[in-house]
Amino acid sequence: MYEEITKQANNVILEVLQSAGLKQGDIFVVGCSSSAVKGEAFGTASSMDIAQAIFDGIYPELQQRGIYLASQCCEHLNRAIIVEREAALSQNREIVNAVPRTKAGGSFSTITYNTLNDPVAVEHIVADAGIDIGGVLIGMHLREVAVPLNFKTKQIGEAHVTGARTRPKFIGGERACYDEALK
Repeated sequence: MYEEITKQANNVILEVLQSAGLKQGDIFVVGCSSSAVKGEAFGTASSMDIAQAIFDGIYPELQQRGIYLASQCCEHLNRAIIVEREAALSQNREIVNAVPRTKAGGSFSTITYNTLNDPVAVEHIVADAGIDIGGVLIGMHLREVAVPLNFKTKQIGEAHVTGARTRPKFIGGERACYDEALK
């Protein structure tokens, strides 16, 4: 079961990376309900094993490309973000004092906190792309113009997966020209 979850998570991250145009130093946010992956309601069946399987499918792909992982905590930590200190400082984010745990922050954020080199919590981040596993709503942590992505892999376990990349705003009027390749 865990191998399949890792494979599904890896398929999704590869699809995002192929279409999002992310580059080294960008931030990728993940919202994940391990309970939803099991087919249960949020916060009722947290699983470190499921979270680890998802993490194993996502993190190595980001790490080898120099993209920062930002993990959205659950509502018990007010949707705070766990990220490398360097990423938080690059966006001039105030670091807050919170350490996620399985039932307070979520399993995926706990795994992230325990794995990153220099993890910190921040209240907000402005990510360049992300995925939402189980409907936990990552939109508050994306840049302003989010472009939904369609995936071939629609689920991880029992949880529906959605995602988005971002792009710069189009400004100006009818005479303006745009660089469609700018991401």
